[in-house]
Amino acid sequence: MSHPNFPQGLSIDATGDRPVYQQVAIQIQGVIGRGEIVSGDRLPAIRVLAAQLGLHRDTIALAYESLASDGWVEARVGAGTFVSPSRGGTGEVGDVIDRIAGAAAEAGGEVGAEMTLSKQVEQLIAIDNMRPRYATGDDVVALHRLIPDPRFYPVDEFRSCIDQAIREEGPALFSYASPEGDPRLRRAMAARFRSHGIDLNADELVLCHGASQGISLALRLFTEPGDQVAVEVPTYTNVLSALAGLGLSPAPVSMDEMGADPEALDRVLSKPDVKAFYTIPSFHNPLGTTMPIERRRQVLDVAKRHGVPVIEDGFELDLRFRGEDGPPLAALDDSDNVVLLFSFSKSLFPGVRVGSLSAHGRALEGLVALKHATDLSDALPLQAGLARFVESGAYDRHLARMRRLLRSRHKAMDEALGSSMPEGTAWTKPEGGYQLWVELPFEVDTRDLLADSARAGVLFSPGASFMPEARPSRAMRLTVACADEDEIHRGVTALGEVVRSSRSVRSSAGRAAGIHL
Repeated sequence: MSHPNFPQGLSIDATGDRPVYQQVAIQIQGVIGRGEIVSGDRLPAIRVLAAQLGLHRDTIALAYESLASDGWVEARVGAGTFVSPSRGGTGEVGDVIDRIAGAAAEAGGEVGAEMTLSKQVEQLIAIDNMRPRYATGDDVVALHRLIPDPRFYPVDEFRSCIDQAIREEGPALFSYASPEGDPRLRRAMAARFRSHGIDLNADELVLCHGASQGISLALRLFTEPGDQVAVEVPTYTNVLSALAGLGLSPAPVSMDEMGADPEALDRVLSKPDVKAFYTIPSFHNPLGTTMPIERRRQVLDVAKRHGVPVIEDGFELDLRFRGEDGPPLAALDDSDNVVLLFSFSKSLFPGVRVGSLSAHGRALEGLVALKHATDLSDALPLQAGLARFVESGAYDRHLARMRRLLRSRHKAMDEALGSSMPEGTAWTKPEGGYQLWVELPFEVDTRDLLADSARAGVLFSPGASFMPEARPSRAMRLTVACADEDEIHRGVTALGEVVRSSRSVRSSAGRAAGIHL
């Protein structure tokens, strides 16, 4: 619990010149300076204080980050934010205990009597507390967001397809359906997968609520609590959360410029506790890189030799904007060892909540059973509307627009990084998707740059977010998803100034941070 002496109401002037997060931070400094809370006292949880003040969580998080960067507070993983020893003075232990006991008595409870959550949920809370919190504002350049730009959602065309589906299918569209999902959409998707070289029919597809549910189902298919799953380092943040929530742990596999290192993968998959390998071979998140076809064959050979199934995440499979399409792992697989994930969340819009898993044999049977046990049915009106959207050619027209957009924005990003970042900075040059990886030429944990970057009007995702155990990283992920060319140039210019300023301050110190490029 937070300290009982923490003020219940801070004064916020939403019309003032000073940003709201700074108002919060300054008032908390005053609370600490007056001795109302002392060294070791816990500040309210971000969610709690945000609710009390009627503010967004990101605003409170940015205030706490600002306080931490100035030495007023310190964050403890999985525990919360506490007054720093150097700022808060000291308090008598007995007084502190008495104050806590008194607050508990007033609330009608007992000291230490808290709800007990499962170990997996406690791990999820700890992971969530380690995530960066981002302030919002019209003038902030969002180079951290990985959702399609809402300015380009094909809303009118999609609405027409849903209307058509309702007219044609009537009340039946609002009942329960099979756990596999809408047959018409599965047929349309199977035809698209065959164009990628994947020998697949509609009966070998199971639809799900986006990639997140698909990841969870695929992990549950092969594992049980206590097992490990091989993951590339770095990897998709939400996979690390999914592992924790299922009582699993990551088995890190190092990468080089071509993807997962086959020798490292061989060593990891030889461990009996490793039950699956999760990989993003096309437009990797967060790196943005694409695995060459020969490396794909090597990875499949290693997995086949160890009898370990491969979970291939093709979340941006439709977003190649340059270069030649290469076959997914599922197209090269000759032993039914690959489960392919796909989602419309990045190629269309996330609100449609439609993804898919494809598999064969026992794996397919298991996926259907898991899906049925997870939910009785999908949202049929959305799936039926999406089926007509794909069949009509509207989806392909939308993809053509998105590919032109991505090509232009990535070009702007490459130019901006070249002109604004310090010499020696390295970055990837994706052939598809929204994201790229930037690695700084000096020792720094990029989490330490978040507060200054937010003040400068630009947001990014620190590399540590994509590392098992949130290990420090000198890298960051940038995206072109929600920033146009002008915004990209403005954001990267501001980011470059923050990085250069940080280098002058931290040139002789810093935590060991990973290098991937």
